[in-house]
Formats: sequence, C-alpha cells, structure tokens
Amino acid sequence: MDIMKGRVDALPNEMHKKKNIFIFMTDHQRVDMAPPFHKCLTPNLDMFMQEAVAFTNMTCPSPHCCPSRATFFSGLYPSQHGVWNNVMVGNTLSRGLAANVRLFSEDLRDAGYRLFFSGKWHLSNEEGPESRGFETVYHKQTYTGIQSAAEARIPDCSEWAYYERPLCTEDTPRGEGEIVRPGYPRYALYGTSETPFDDEQVVRAAEKHIGEVLPGVEDPWCYYVGPLGPHDPYFVPQRFLDMYDIAEIELPDNYHDDMMDKPELYRKTRDRFAQLTDQEHREAVRHFLAFCTYEDYLFGRMISALKKAGLYEDSIILYTSDHGDYVGAHGLWTKGLPCFMEAYRIPFLLRIPGGKHNEVSDVPALLADAAPTILELAGIQVDRPMTGVSLVPYVLGGQLPARREYRFTQSNGNELYGIQRSVFNENWKYVFNGFGYDELYDLKNDPGELHNLASDSRYRDVIRQMVRELWRFARQTQDTYINPYIMIAHMPYGPGILLEEERT
Repeated sequence: MDIMKGRVDALPNEMHKKKNIFIFMTDHQRVDMAPPFHKCLTPNLDMFMQEAVAFTNMTCPSPHCCPSRATFFSGLYPSQHGVWNNVMVGNTLSRGLAANVRLFSEDLRDAGYRLFFSGKWHLSNEEGPESRGFETVYHKQTYTGIQSAAEARIPDCSEWAYYERPLCTEDTPRGEGEIVRPGYPRYALYGTSETPFDDEQVVRAAEKHIGEVLPGVEDPWCYYVGPLGPHDPYFVPQRFLDMYDIAEIELPDNYHDDMMDKPELYRKTRDRFAQLTDQEHREAVRHFLAFCTYEDYLFGRMISALKKAGLYEDSIILYTSDHGDYVGAHGLWTKGLPCFMEAYRIPFLLRIPGGKHNEVSDVPALLADAAPTILELAGIQVDRPMTGVSLVPYVLGGQLPARREYRFTQSNGNELYGIQRSVFNENWKYVFNGFGYDELYDLKNDPGELHNLASDSRYRDVIRQMVRELWRFARQTQDTYINPYIMIAHMPYGPGILLEEERT
C-alpha cells in the first residue's frame, strides 16, 4: 500500500465550493452495531443510511482511543503521529502528538473554516482542541501544556489516589455484573444510568449552539460531536435497556473459544471476565446493544437540530467510531491486545449531498482515510504525505485509485505494554506478538479467528509473505521496531527480506 498525498482532483466543479461538515464520533462502537447489520435498534441511523454510504470494511489502526483518534485527525499511523496509548495515564508512552504532526482541523481553520467541538478529544494530554483550530462548545478535560522532553519523562503518580477509596478484598461478595479484584476498586461491567458519561450534556450543548449560534456563522464550518458511549462500563438509561428482551440475546459464535492455541496474555485477559456467568455475559450484550441505541438517539437529536436550523440539506455528515469492542467474542469485553477483528472494525457512514446514497461498500478502508477525505470535501489540497487516501471519488460515483490488498494495525500495548503488529487481506491475517507466540488465521474459512495456524509448517510461505508486507509498511510509516538485538528481534523474518526481494 502506498502512502498517498491528499488531492482534490476528483471533485466536480460544484463540489469545490466549501461545504459544511458535521462529524459524530462514538467510542467503542463495533461495525455490526450500526447499519446495515441490524443487530441493534438504530432507527435514526437507518433513516440516515438512506442518504449515505456505509463502509462496512473500515478498520482502525489500534484497539485504543487515543492512537485511533490521532489517526482520524491526522491521516497517519501511530508510528508517524507518536500517540501509542492512553495519553492521560501515569505510565503513558507519549502525552501528546509528535512534533510537526498537523491535523486536518488546522488545514480547515487556515482555509477559513470555523470549527466547533463538543465532547471527547483524548488524543493529547498536552493540548486541547482549541490548540488545533476548534472553538469549544462543551469539553471538560484539562491539559498540562506542551512539555519538554525532561518533563515528559517525569513519572505521573497521581493514579495512586484511586487506592484511597474502598477496595475489594478476598472476601468481597460479587454483585451482578461485577468483577472482583482484591486490592483494586470495584468494577461493574454493566448497569443503568440516565446520563452515562455526560453524553446528554455533550449533545444538549451542541443542540443549543446549533440552534442559536450556528445559523449566524457566515464562514463554512466543521462541527465535531464526540460522545463517550458505548464505552465500558455499559451503563445505560433504563428506557433503552427495556427495548431488549434478555431471552432473545445470544452469545457470539466464538464465545466459547478456549484460546489454548493463542498467546497466554489473551487467556489471562479472558480470565478476568470468566467470573461472569453466561447469563451475565448475555446481560452485558443486552446493555451494549442498548447503549448503541442510546447513541443512535443522540445522533438523531443532532440531525434534528441541523434540520431545524436549516443546515442539514447541504451539509456533509459523517458517523463513525474510534475502535470496536469484543462484545463477548472469545469471552472478552472492551478492547486491548487480543488482536481480534471485533476490536478493529468500526462503522463509517458518510453522506455527501449529490453523492451515492443507500449503498453498502466493502471497499477495504482505513480510519486514516478520514483526514484526506474531509480535506478533499473541503476543497483543500495538501502536499504532506498521509497513510490514508480520500474516499470521495468512490462516494461521488467513481473508484478509488487502487484497491488495497493489505491492511495493517500497530499497537505497543494498552498500558500493559507489548509490541504487536498485524497485517491482513481478504484471505489471511497474521499477527506478530512481541510478548507471545504469533497468530495466523484463514479468514475465508475461519472468520471468527478460532484456529491459530501459525505453528503449522504448511503455512510458512503465507507467513513469509505477510511478514514481508509488514516490513514494507513499517518502512513506509517510519515504524522503528527494527532493532536486530538477539533478545528483542523475534519476527520470524527480519527487515532484510525486503532487500533480498529488491535484489532479485
């Protein structure tokens, strides 16, 4: 896959006029929890789908909020933008974007756009959306300011305050949906809340602003609304939970995977959730579905606000998420280093006035495509390289420059550090695990990723080809996992196989 430069050549003349752009990004939403899959109730998205293209083969670069959000805004992968994990925690690898990384919001601002922000940012602990071109409508996070290299290396021990509250003990009784961990705070995977994560406040503030301020904005605008749901723990308003009958909830087909052929860390992670009964897992699925329906309701309110303000018809609208959620797949919940597709495939529904509508596309796409797509829609041409490519030509009735054969993921671990890289195409998926043995899945015959074939010598040529593509992508994206030292160079084939290929 080539790293492309952003272009606007595919836009018809009438599209070069600057368009208003509205973005709604959820957190932890899996691709099949949005149209066209109908696994949960999404009446507002179903109506929106009639005017949009649903990219059902869209993947994120990392199963984690911060690196994926940085990719969304920059068009780059973690090895390029420098955000590898949660920038807010004490043992973070990076607290902000690498130097000289530019976001699409800055290009929009410099091109005369007004940008508005309500909700979750979470791609830097050093600077907020205001530093990158946005005007804040509703946002709670505070920032350290850009830190020197020396400051950034000072450990942040503030999380010790968690342990001043009541903690679980060996004798703590486990309540429904709870996971007891002696010496840690209580954790309930699901429950009820009328205002989960302040998402109501995020949307209410945006509604008020759209109704009272946005109609008077003369410049073109870009509006970003970022609720925090359906992130775990899955606490949802009771009225949305009541829409689902527990008797009709089924567990995933791969729920009973014992993972004995997979890295030990995967089993260790799954064992955290093994305290839950099958019925509790079903309840967790029910709560997650209800949470997605709640987010659909909030999205519907945003659409209504735009229509009421007379701003809907000519606006470009994008609905997406930062990464997925296992939702019980392989007995797992939330997201993390288990490199299963449930955590990487996300919804991406794009409405362009005058473009394709009510269409489902299986074009292999990346969350990195969002930035060049938005820039092209705004008529902005940039000359810096991006890993993503614009999806605009496809939505306007044409084709993408070239269909991707391979896609890639990059993770250095969600604070439980471990180098992990994966590459996949329509047939195969290879996962390199620096912390454990590798994985190979036959996606055609085993889409649930139940059978790890990496140790089977019959697939050595497949692994060699996939590793070669990993190294090719690593070179293109300045990934520095190339140190040849004997204790850390555990890829089955080193970067030199690229040079070998070039010589022959």
